[in-house]
Parts: sequence; C-alpha cells; structure tokens
Amino acid sequence: MSKLTVIIPSFNEEDNIKNTASVIGSTLSEAGIDYNLLFVSDGSTDNTFSIVEELNSSDKRVEGIQFSRNFGKEAAIFAGLEYATGDCVAVIDCDLQHPPKTLVEMYSLWEQGYEVIEGIKSKRGKESIIHKMFVGIFYGIMSSLMKIDMNSTSDFKLMDRKVVNALLELPERNTFFRALSFWAGFKSTSVTFDVEERKAGKSKWSFAGLVRYAISNTTSFTTAPLKFVLGMGFILMLFSLILGVETLVNYFLGIAADGFTTVILLILIVGGCIMISLGIIGHYIARIYEEVKGRPRYIVSKVTENK
Repeated sequence: MSKLTVIIPSFNEEDNIKNTASVIGSTLSEAGIDYNLLFVSDGSTDNTFSIVEELNSSDKRVEGIQFSRNFGKEAAIFAGLEYATGDCVAVIDCDLQHPPKTLVEMYSLWEQGYEVIEGIKSKRGKESIIHKMFVGIFYGIMSSLMKIDMNSTSDFKLMDRKVVNALLELPERNTFFRALSFWAGFKSTSVTFDVEERKAGKSKWSFAGLVRYAISNTTSFTTAPLKFVLGMGFILMLFSLILGVETLVNYFLGIAADGFTTVILLILIVGGCIMISLGIIGHYIARIYEEVKGRPRYIVSKVTENK
C-alpha cells in the first residue's frame, strides 16, 4: 500500500502540535490512507519538539526533526523532503489554515496519475484591508518578476516521489520551494481551498518578513531584477538624450536654462538609480558568495526515534 508523508514545518507551535497531529491523522485514517507525519521544528525555542517526541513515543507515525537554530521555512521544507519516506509527499502549515480534508482530495488525484497537485487559495480568510493590499502588491510583483502566477500556487501541495527526488538533486542552497515545484514541470493539476482560521497562536509573518521573503526568493529563483537594472539604464540614457537635445536647442536659440534645478534633479535621479542598481547587484553577489561557501541549508540537532 502506498504511503503519504505529510511535512509540517513548525516554529514555536507548541499550542498547535497535538491538535494538528490529531486532526490530520484522523482525517487520513478515515480516508484509509497510510501515512506518517513529519514535524520539522525550525529551531523552536518553546516545547514544540518535546511535544512531538511525546506523540512519537505513543504513535510512531508521528516523527520529528529539530534544527539547531532557526534556518527558515524553505530549509524546513527541504529537510522534510529529505527525511520523507512516503511514495508521495505533502507539505502543510502547522496552524491548519491549510485544511487537512484537502489532503484526501490531493491524494486521490495522485492515485489518478498526477505528480504535482497544487493547493490554490480561493479565499484568504479574515485579513485586514491593509494586509490584503500589501499581499496583493507582493504577489503581483513576484508574479511579474518570476513569470509565474503566484496567486495560483502555494506551499500547500502534494508531490510524487519522483518530483521530490528531482528537487533534492538540485545543487542550489538558496531555494524557493513554491516556484521550484512549479518550474520542475511533471504532470500537474490543482485543487482550491478556503483558508481556515488559526486554531491557536499568532502568525509568524509580518510585513517586514514578507519583504525579506520576497527579496530572498526572487533573487534565488530569477535574474529578473538584474534585467530591471539594465532596463532602468536604458530609460535613463533615453531621458539624458532628450534632455541633452533640449539643452542644445535652447543654447542655439539663446534661451538661458535654469541649470541649478536641472543639475540637482539629475543628480538625485541618477544617484538614486545607481544606489538601487548597486543594491540589487550586491544582493546577487551575496547570493553567489553564499552558494560558493557551500554551507548546508540546515543543521539537524535532534530526530525522533522511529523504531
């Protein structure tokens, strides 16, 4: 019988662990799906991993990994992929905002031959207007830069073992799971779901966190920002050409130009563009530096007993 491994990235989720394991486990058991749950504690400083160990002592289908420190959700997902033993693997949030019942639908589609089943949000749940606006801007920028509809993909997905193996073979250390699983290809389909309310605790994402997430994942997946720098250079060159022609025409017509204002504006515009360009290029150099060092994506300090 085929087995499903459910990867559950967790950071300081002690209030959710037991309920999450119970709800997902009962949902899959009722559907007759053989499974194991793999909690990846991303350097949690609370009792997250202790609770996972407690659950593991009574049910070996509940397993866990503890990182030595916080390495981020991307690292947690890839650690889960590496430790997963199932014929197919799903990733789901620990707060159950991704509904476990959707896993049954995903598993059914996998049995029909699909190799990547994407979870797409039909409703985002209760969010403030400001938060929805910022999220919309965030996904809009990400979609245009990566040429991928970020509104049509999420971390909530189920993949065949061959897809997991393909992702694990990638040599890069700075990864963007959501986009890479889309980029890898394979036979894909999608299911829609409504985002549920958190059962306990607070979201770990802030606006500043989303900005860092956007910058990190964009530069790890695509060179589009570098092309933006090139485009900005052409625009400035065109602007300078037009301004130069206008200045020459005024000179020959004997019209005095207000040079001080023009010079100050040019310095501000060109200086700002140069600083933005240097920042983008510098970020890519930092990425190259990180890749060249070859440090691991994560360090595991503890693993639950599986016997």
